Amino acid sequence: MITQSRPFGQRYAFVVVAVIFLCLLIAAGLRSAPAVMMLPLENSFGWRRDVVSLAAATGIFLYGLTGPFAAALMERIGLRRTLLAALLLMSGSTALSLLMTKPWHLLLTWGVFSGVSSGAVATVLGATIVNRWFKTNRGLVMGLMSASSATGLLVFLPLLASLAQSGGWRPVVIAVSVATACLLPLVWLLVPERPASIGMVRYGAELDDVPPSPPAAQGNFLAHTMSTLRRAAGTRVFWYLFATFFVCGFTTNGLVGTHLIAFCGDMGIGEVQAAGLLSMMGIFDLIGTTLSGWLTDRFDPRKLLGVYYCIRGLSLIYLPYSGFSATSLIIFAVFYGLDWIATVPPTLRLSNEAFGDRSGPIVFGWIVAGHQVGAATAAFFGGTMRELQGNYELAFLIAGMTAIAAACISLLINTTRPAFDPEPQAA
Repeated sequence: MITQSRPFGQRYAFVVVAVIFLCLLIAAGLRSAPAVMMLPLENSFGWRRDVVSLAAATGIFLYGLTGPFAAALMERIGLRRTLLAALLLMSGSTALSLLMTKPWHLLLTWGVFSGVSSGAVATVLGATIVNRWFKTNRGLVMGLMSASSATGLLVFLPLLASLAQSGGWRPVVIAVSVATACLLPLVWLLVPERPASIGMVRYGAELDDVPPSPPAAQGNFLAHTMSTLRRAAGTRVFWYLFATFFVCGFTTNGLVGTHLIAFCGDMGIGEVQAAGLLSMMGIFDLIGTTLSGWLTDRFDPRKLLGVYYCIRGLSLIYLPYSGFSATSLIIFAVFYGLDWIATVPPTLRLSNEAFGDRSGPIVFGWIVAGHQVGAATAAFFGGTMRELQGNYELAFLIAGMTAIAAACISLLINTTRPAFDPEPQAA
């Protein structure tokens, strides 16, 4: 059991943020691992890139689809239980892949099991923590949480790429499995269920603050999750947010996160050097996403999204014609990296404005599912285009054009009126 007191007063919320940031970081490392395993698996088993891409795409798709159900499950059985179970499955399924010999083994371990488990340790987890533990500064904190994926690239990819280059895919699997297992005691000891569990209120709230009780805390969480989707799907703002986040996933971890290292390999750039490029992007995204959170607390999030998607689209269109020189790749890493996940804080704010604090996290979970559907589509699409055409050029150009379209859609979002009436709270 967690002790019913904690040091630091209201600032203990930042201890929780630190632990959850670490969980999100490790989950990002797990999701990025197939990118550095692609070539070693091709060399070890002779599996084509579209086969490995299918496993990666399945994992990304389930990673997103799990999100809204995980958000509701956190309210129904508890955040700690959900998170601990997810981390245990992440570590176990990754370790199990050491025994794989067939493509379907890869699909099951790195696709199905890791996708479902890492889906509970994703953006919706950050959104749930922000709503539970913070009354103020939500944009900034969500920016920090979102930046964990960038930091995951920064910390893990060079290490994993070095392991893959020197020892093949197995050391990569071991490193991810052990790192995930190490999170279990941290979550057990340091993450209370909610501020009230340790006699506190949300950061920035008055002592008499009573946060709204989410409707998913009572009844059938599956039914409530689907009911929330049905109600949200009847609104225009939901589909605008879903469409833009679909493009966000398509243009980030789906295409760039999965295929950039292989693309660089086609251009004669080694895995470690290519992973270093992603790490540089991670550094700039850490800066850009945190800054995006600060900006989201102060400016119109629709205009921010329009700027972010426009910069991303132009960066992707530029890459195939960059010549892949050191200078051109640095230019790409800076501009693309600054808004890799910068779209998350303004999208969360728009979701909360449209659907309220009670339903917002679950609706945001469905919007994140759109992100991962887009990412899964791009992961498979990129591998297929590479097999059909022998290069990635057209795949990156198409991704750039979709980002420009998303910039236009962002400006159409209107949250001045509630998207739907709030559900009555249980007595």
